[in-house]
Amino acid sequence: MTEVPIDGARGTVALRDGVLHVQWIPGLAISEDAAHAVMWAVNQLSSGRPYPMLVDMAESASMSRGARRVFALPSSVTRVALLGSSPVDRAMANFFLSLNAPAAPTRYFTSPEEAMTWLRNP
Repeated sequence: MTEVPIDGARGTVALRDGVLHVQWIPGLAISEDAAHAVMWAVNQLSSGRPYPMLVDMAESASMSRGARRVFALPSSVTRVALLGSSPVDRAMANFFLSLNAPAAPTRYFTSPEEAMTWLRNP
């Protein structure tokens, strides 16, 4: 496993078994700057190769409009599973998906197993 910290101690991005795993720190307000930082870490690990990505957004406080725009930009990410655990997480994911057209297929999950199955079986 290879892991890269998200600049500013915001979390980590790891490449495990062909899937990028994004882990934000609890309570983080995901700003445009944080979004750019995580995509920089994703690009470092992927080296331009396409990978699916699991984003653990449980306990994230919020996501700015600028962050939503960054996450909707094309990248080497082939699919995105947003993993949450609360009604707030679901609302944040639904808000993102309703206002933005992500470049890669994106779905929200509460089960890590279901998310990984979806990521690995396009």
